[in-house]
Amino acid sequence: MNSEGNGHMMAAVLYGREDLKIEKVPIPAIGPDDLLVRVKVALTCGTDLKVWKQGYHARMIVPPAIFGHEMAGIVEEAGTAVGDRFKPGMRVVAANSAPCNECFFCRKGRANLCEDLVFNNGAYAEYTLIPARILRENVIEIPSHLSFIDAALIEPLACVLRGVEETGACAGDTAVVIGCGPIGLKFMRILSRRGIRVIAVGKRKSQMEAAERVGAAAMIDASLVFNPVAAVRELTYRKLGADVIIEAVGSPLTWQWSAQMVRCGGTINLFGGCPPGTKVEFESSLLHYSEITIKSTFHHTPRFIREALETIARGEISAGDFVNGEIGLSQLPDLFQHMKNRNGQLKVAVLP
Repeated sequence: MNSEGNGHMMAAVLYGREDLKIEKVPIPAIGPDDLLVRVKVALTCGTDLKVWKQGYHARMIVPPAIFGHEMAGIVEEAGTAVGDRFKPGMRVVAANSAPCNECFFCRKGRANLCEDLVFNNGAYAEYTLIPARILRENVIEIPSHLSFIDAALIEPLACVLRGVEETGACAGDTAVVIGCGPIGLKFMRILSRRGIRVIAVGKRKSQMEAAERVGAAAMIDASLVFNPVAAVRELTYRKLGADVIIEAVGSPLTWQWSAQMVRCGGTINLFGGCPPGTKVEFESSLLHYSEITIKSTFHHTPRFIREALETIARGEISAGDFVNGEIGLSQLPDLFQHMKNRNGQLKVAVLP
């Protein structure tokens, strides 16, 4: 196995809509500033499911391409110009993107909106290439006490931590989290650990149990409650509404619920993205006279990637509550088919 790329590996290659094949492909040949990492664990996520369903991602992936973006592993080989920072055998975790630090948005402190954000996919494989820019900005050594599976949580967690900061929730506040998928549950865990009372809105008994397990103080099953908005307000001080709403579903209905569940002067974070072209209606006087702040947080920045690893290292959050299965690479196509039917599967660790 060497950088001439004359070895082969197994990888999950996305060819198009719901068309994922496990194939033998050449091991990537690295350049002088790159890193070759042997993948120890890759995690499935909602974004990957979305990309699998539509067969591409405008910014992230053009098929045919090796797929997957949440991973941790061991340095197999470092490019000749990498120096001593990353040596073979080192345990590392890599984010799925890195900013340029030079464009208008990077200079405005919005590295997540970088005009030249470099994305990296390829986690569902035995080896993955980490390109120079990501190596420079967003590859970190895994602390010795952390498992690969815990470290692999950093990318989605970084997005969540940025979302928490942007909403400005404080200890003693009440926050509603709509959506009990992996992202919603991570919000619940972080908020509840920081002294914020969390009301979870989801559907299905399994989601209610998961929400309680990660620290939600109250759970509302929207499939059983006639009016989830009223049910939420019932649980807030004088029925005034919650201080903060995190929408982690991405549907027009739940976006509208957010505006109706928040108190005057409160903040809504529309974290779940709706499909392109979606229109959502809000009642204007509700927003204006109630002085509601509506924001969205997208993606992460190098600062939050580091904070995510520190948060995991402190034990504030771990994979145990979110990862509920382990599979080999060959089982991945069947798993996506299974996840498509929304069977309550949370997050699965793929062990190449």
